Amino acid sequence: MTKKKIDFSKKIQLKKRLLRNIFLQIEKEKKHGTISESEEKLLQEGMVYIQMRLPVERITPEFENLMQEKIEKNIYHANIREATEKELQIVVDIYNKSWLTSNTPFRPMEKETLKKILIDPNTVFLIARVYGIDGAFVILDLEGKNKEFGVIAGLGVIPKFQRKGLGTVIGLAAWNYFKKKGVQELRCEVYKNNNVSFNFIQGLNFEEFGQKVYRKEDFELEDN
Repeated sequence: MTKKKIDFSKKIQLKKRLLRNIFLQIEKEKKHGTISESEEKLLQEGMVYIQMRLPVERITPEFENLMQEKIEKNIYHANIREATEKELQIVVDIYNKSWLTSNTPFRPMEKETLKKILIDPNTVFLIARVYGIDGAFVILDLEGKNKEFGVIAGLGVIPKFQRKGLGTVIGLAAWNYFKKKGVQELRCEVYKNNNVSFNFIQGLNFEEFGQKVYRKEDFELEDN
């Protein structure tokens, strides 16, 4: 598949599209009186995400060596590859399995959502394969006027490999990709109640620099 430039003013980013689907589904369920108190609160107050960043100057050779040593001691020696359009269903499957165990509001992802994102020349999907099993993915994006920000737009590990170091493996692969692109800072967002993901990202030297609230009003848009 040949990647092409798209109109960024019309592009709905991955997280926004997924969150919009969550709000729409909850509102549909509300019409039938089937939502919980926590879902009602989410509709009224929105979803709070912690914004995190890691300036590249903090990624010292010593820190890189420490991460590499952790990976080398890991029993999982993963093969990392860049996903093609034909492999998008693999990413969907990993996402849907991994999010079931996270403390984050969840709705299944669809292949068409990823297909619209993959055509962006500044976005790549990496897949980690362990013992013949595709066990993790990460979605990487370049943002900023000069593509100075490397954004981790999504990362997931299937339950079988969670808390066993595979997240660190694919996280380092993400850094190696961004390093080649010459970014100045890495960024990501973590749902405020997802303590496992927050602690993982913080353990990679990321620091919190703000919060962003997504409300249903932000997604009252026509479909592209």
